[in-house]
Amino acid sequence: MADDELTRAARLLDAQAKAERLFAETEERGLVAPGEGERAVSDRIRDLANELFGTTRHWHKRIVRSGPNTLMPYRENPPDRAIGTDDIVFADFGPIFEEYEADFGRTFVLGDDPDKGRLRDDLAEIFAAAKQYFSRDPEITGQRLYAEVERLAAECGWQLGGWHAGHLVGEFPHETIDGADTESYITPANDTPLRRTDKAGRRCHWILEIHLIDREREFGGFYEELLTLG
Repeated sequence: MADDELTRAARLLDAQAKAERLFAETEERGLVAPGEGERAVSDRIRDLANELFGTTRHWHKRIVRSGPNTLMPYRENPPDRAIGTDDIVFADFGPIFEEYEADFGRTFVLGDDPDKGRLRDDLAEIFAAAKQYFSRDPEITGQRLYAEVERLAAECGWQLGGWHAGHLVGEFPHETIDGADTESYITPANDTPLRRTDKAGRRCHWILEIHLIDREREFGGFYEELLTLG
């Protein structure tokens, strides 16, 4: 790997490490708490990012969703909701650190509902299994990886909540992600190899995102981080 690619990889990993610390601090400080509104929690996580890292920009909208709102895919904008005492909550943030994008998502379970706890745990396990599947196939396409994520979810009794399971990531602003540009997403319509270079000749790096839902019980969860590094 050339020096510039090593630098890009290191900076993407550094951005993710900061996002991981942000979410760990979010949990330690109890920012996701019953009675708090989703927008208020989102603002507090934003303020915490500013406190820890001086981060003032995010490359996509900040998302905190709880209860039935966790069923909603990224593009939806459900009304603000107060977090309940026995709730499930996920956060999806895209902070920019030194001009490199992070995209990180985690799920928090309040109370002791066993099914919500199982969903939270399954998210991490399905992410790890999908990443391992990706690592074993040098020619893997977005289509094949999406199908495997869908299979893993169904095996655990969940459905996928979105039309894709990840996307390109890089320097800010990265190559425009167009909703119609399927080659930028891990989706059934993308039959191109994920391991490729972009128009500038740089290695493509991908985010894997797992959005699992239980429509009958009206809750879901989310887990997201780098696929191609780490």
